[in-house]
Amino acid sequence: MTMDKFLESAKGLIPDKDRSLLQDLRDKGIFSYSGNIPILRKWQDFNVALNNELVKIRAARKHIDAEKFLHTEGRLGYDVSHLVSAAHRKASPAEGEKALDEERWGLLDELCIGHYFDLEFLVVYMFKLMILERWNKIATADKKAIMDEVLTKD
Repeated sequence: MTMDKFLESAKGLIPDKDRSLLQDLRDKGIFSYSGNIPILRKWQDFNVALNNELVKIRAARKHIDAEKFLHTEGRLGYDVSHLVSAAHRKASPAEGEKALDEERWGLLDELCIGHYFDLEFLVVYMFKLMILERWNKIATADKKAIMDEVLTKD
């Protein structure tokens, strides 16, 4: 199922405000959310922590100060440095991204415990669909065209 089909299927089955929230999360991203749904807060915190660790690794590689690029909302409660370090050591960037997405998937599994077809369950389902769609795009990309484009850039 695609995200579009998922959101279309939700019409008439869930309240419009909930469907609108799902649409906004898909279109604007998780960091656009400022409400008070605990699952979304935990998902934001985890992704901020992951992104901050990635920034630190990339900044160190380029010998620049990471502090100005970090998100410091103050709600961060995840120590993910070991996850990001392990992903960074993978043989290829794709393998590293896959490892991070596996961690994201695992957290989503944890977050939906006790939720059965409520808004939180739908949010988790949607984020899992987003991960699957991303990997489907990667799998079906024209790798030769991408490589040619990268190699011919000045």
